[in-house]
Amino acid sequence: MDATAMLRAFCDAVEQRDGQSFAALFTEDGVYHDVFYGAFEGRAKIADMVDDWFYRTAEDFRWDMHAPVSDGATLYARYTFSYRSKLPEANGGRAMFEGVAIMTLRDGKIVSYHEVANTAPAFVDLHFAPERIAKIVGKQSAALKARPEMVRHLTN
Repeated sequence: MDATAMLRAFCDAVEQRDGQSFAALFTEDGVYHDVFYGAFEGRAKIADMVDDWFYRTAEDFRWDMHAPVSDGATLYARYTFSYRSKLPEANGGRAMFEGVAIMTLRDGKIVSYHEVANTAPAFVDLHFAPERIAKIVGKQSAALKARPEMVRHLTN
């Protein structure tokens, strides 16, 4: 499967709440690192993430990948993403954000999925209180500072 077809299958599976098809794009030991919910390891947990976690508080997902670039071992794609929130404070509104998907590949399957996402517009769309946004962004900051590649950035 070429990169464009893989990415379309990836997005379609989420939009159709088809965790099994989504998980089948990953290796048996694959890991999906979600910007909101953290890491899901293995096909069963990845399928559950789509079928349960994603749809607990959202519906009507729309996910598009743009301008994929791959060397066969790594796949990058810019994406746009939205969903209709079920959270009471969102009043059924659509939350939208964009990001970059970073996938490590092996034998045509995803070994690891990471994303860098600008989630701030979604928090505004969801009508989150400023204190809640600050708490979420604080967690993101701590996670960034904990990464090994950030060590030299932490010193003055």
